[in-house]
Amino acid sequence: MKDKTKLINAGRVKRYTGAAVNPRLVRASTIVFDTVEQMNEAAKQCNNSVEYYGRRGTATTFALTQAIAELENAEGCYVYSCGTAAITSSLLAFLSHGDHVLMVDSVYEPTREFADGTLTRLGIEVSYYDPLIGARIESLIRANTKVIFLESPGSWTMEVQDVPAIAKVAKQHDVVTIIDNTYATPINFRPLDVGVDVSIHSATKYLCGHSDVMLGVASANAASWPTLQKYSYQLGHCAAVDDCYSALRGLRTLSLRMSQHNDSAVYLASWLQKQNLVHSVRHPGFDDCPGSEYFHRDFSGGNGLFSVLLKSGNQQALDAMLNSFEHFKMGFSWGGFESLALGSMTMSNRRTVTDWQDTEPILRLHIGLEDVEDLKADLAQALAVYANYL
Repeated sequence: MKDKTKLINAGRVKRYTGAAVNPRLVRASTIVFDTVEQMNEAAKQCNNSVEYYGRRGTATTFALTQAIAELENAEGCYVYSCGTAAITSSLLAFLSHGDHVLMVDSVYEPTREFADGTLTRLGIEVSYYDPLIGARIESLIRANTKVIFLESPGSWTMEVQDVPAIAKVAKQHDVVTIIDNTYATPINFRPLDVGVDVSIHSATKYLCGHSDVMLGVASANAASWPTLQKYSYQLGHCAAVDDCYSALRGLRTLSLRMSQHNDSAVYLASWLQKQNLVHSVRHPGFDDCPGSEYFHRDFSGGNGLFSVLLKSGNQQALDAMLNSFEHFKMGFSWGGFESLALGSMTMSNRRTVTDWQDTEPILRLHIGLEDVEDLKADLAQALAVYANYL
């Protein structure tokens, strides 16, 4: 079954939909039973999408987890209140006091904060590695290394990792691999197919797609699913069924939205490359982006996110540029229908082992679903404002 058809049908089984097109919205805390025998049987089956207690999920929850598991070719999927919760819970599921985790140096800032803060406080050793290390990561694996965490591409600097090579080395050393796969979504890259154990998405972003839901999902292969499920439940994680319903609705249009995001982003990134005030563009699909060869090999498409390194500049110029945008809004996250812009004068404060050589200000853009010519005009006027402060 092709991806577009999968997106329409995933999770839409009679058990969850009844006679309706969409899965039912079932809100519940307590699930009641007619007999002791019925309750005991539900308890035995409560890890198999059987309603037992509201925190374990209702039919709406299970429709979403089944859909994501189908799309990821996973054994199972767990839902969380946000993407960061999915990341932190997945790490805690596989790490204990005295263990060692290898963390990619281009990692999402809240993940770095959790690693340096909570994991370190719990007595877990954290080391960072070059996102372009590939199979050479073997030299960093210790006797107590339990997890390798990946994020590809990096959410600001866009380096693409050689995920299959890292997963292969990890398997040889019995190390669990966990990846933040939010950039790709399940339709552009399936990490479990190349040997990764756990794939995470901030469903807040493209899976929901409308900037109105906080949600995270983590899917795992057969070997890792029991551990992920067990400890995620013990940590108390669950997600509101209304948010699960919104995610299911977002899935149905994911393919169309991703195609439009990608086409507009490639168009604008190509135009920006030619502008005098642009030093370089970090787009994973462009050949000069670090690791782009892995993007072309492993990914079936891109999205709306890329970064621009600007020439010269100072904080005043960058701030004035950001303040001048009409269609690009300033705000955290990405993956919704709207265009967003964030700026930073340096990436060096987000690095541990890889030296960020570029001194140019960096502008991260998310290209939404607006008319691309309107967005280009907005970028042109913003570059003109930037130039006035140089």
